[in-house]
Amino acid sequence: MAIWARLAEDRTDLTAVEREKLGTVVGEWSLIADLGLSDLVMWLPTWNEAGLLAVALVRPTTAPTSVPEDIVGTFAPKGRHPELDQALAFGRVAANAYPIRMGGRVVAVIARHPSAAARVAGQLEEIYLRTADDLLGMLVAGTFPPEALADSGLESPRVGDGLIRLDGEGRAQYASPNAVSALRRLGLATGVVGNDFASIAIRLSHRQGPVDEALSAIARGRSAGQVDLENAQATVLLRGIPLLADGDHRGALVLMRDVTDLRRRERALLSKEATIREIHHRVKNNLQTVAALLRLQARRATSDQTRAALGEAELRVGAIALVHETLSRQAGETVLFDEVADRIIALVRDLAPGHSVGESIPTITRKGSSGECGGDVATALAMCLSELLHNAVEHAKATAIVVELDHSAQETTVCVVDDGIGLPEGFDGTDPGLGLHIVQSLATGELRGRFTLAGDPGRGTRAEVRAGRSEGGH
Repeated sequence: MAIWARLAEDRTDLTAVEREKLGTVVGEWSLIADLGLSDLVMWLPTWNEAGLLAVALVRPTTAPTSVPEDIVGTFAPKGRHPELDQALAFGRVAANAYPIRMGGRVVAVIARHPSAAARVAGQLEEIYLRTADDLLGMLVAGTFPPEALADSGLESPRVGDGLIRLDGEGRAQYASPNAVSALRRLGLATGVVGNDFASIAIRLSHRQGPVDEALSAIARGRSAGQVDLENAQATVLLRGIPLLADGDHRGALVLMRDVTDLRRRERALLSKEATIREIHHRVKNNLQTVAALLRLQARRATSDQTRAALGEAELRVGAIALVHETLSRQAGETVLFDEVADRIIALVRDLAPGHSVGESIPTITRKGSSGECGGDVATALAMCLSELLHNAVEHAKATAIVVELDHSAQETTVCVVDDGIGLPEGFDGTDPGLGLHIVQSLATGELRGRFTLAGDPGRGTRAEVRAGRSEGGH
């Protein structure tokens, strides 16, 4: 929970809905600070109405701060800041104090602290300050920030990236140098100021098919939101905010940021992920083909020993194929091992000796969860689980087998517990069969963990693999 939200919950009587509303203000008010060349402080009335509590502070990136000390958590009793008290009591702007109302009451007051640094006044500063006043007026009226701007993300353009001010008809009144540069990169050869910005944006987009309605609405200044203005040369992110006064549309603010390189990297990443998923898909298909060939060969074998060996090989190949199939259906190189474990359980049931001739086999269930793990770890764990399950089904003479999964920040645990005959008398693990040898090698090698096997005659067996967490796991 953010500091301001915790203070609001502990020290005020604001409702959850009111705190959520203030959260949207805190998420967007840096725009006002940058445009107003001012620090902004959010003050909330305390639960006992004894005064106001400073819960949040934002500093401008366009000017030196005028509030060098962090005052978050400061309590101001009534009378210390008369302008704050007036804004709170009457719900009107008082000096540089701006009330925020909800449901008929003032829930917060925003104090504006303009930068004291001397600046050469110019058109850019004039546009900044005028737009900041417009947004503060909307804040008091309850129309800022627009709902469409919620969760706009870290890539949203800032004031310094590029700014265009539109009039009520959608014509550009002012375009900052950075905004003009971004449009030039898109191929604009004409002027911006005085022209209809929506026409410019649509002409530069060069997209086939119908005009993007979101682009048109934002570029006209009639809709709040974000949209990419893209062509073969560049990509510019537009963020539009209609400017309202007394419910009337008075113009719009359009911020823009050149995101050409960012979008190129995103496309490259998506292409890489798609390629990796396709590779996993093809590996899965090839492994399933190998498993089918092993199954066909087993049917032609005349020796029971040969059929059993080919069946075990089919199970091992199938377990690896399941991991690749799971990885082929999701982005990234991590896999939720629970899904793999469930499918291995089903695979072992299908390939269990006696299944094809109608003999009963133990019930197999899963308990717990192993979380996510990297693809390499999942492959090794899948092999271990399939070997342990196969051993339990074939040799334990059990009626029930439970697969227990667990995980922590340090390791993943896979246990196979049966209620069968237990370990043979005199078994000390020094001469395991091929399946247990595979598990031991994978556990201590690829999984950087350990394998333990314990059991009592007539009381079942517990086989446990503990694997170190990979960098891909969570």
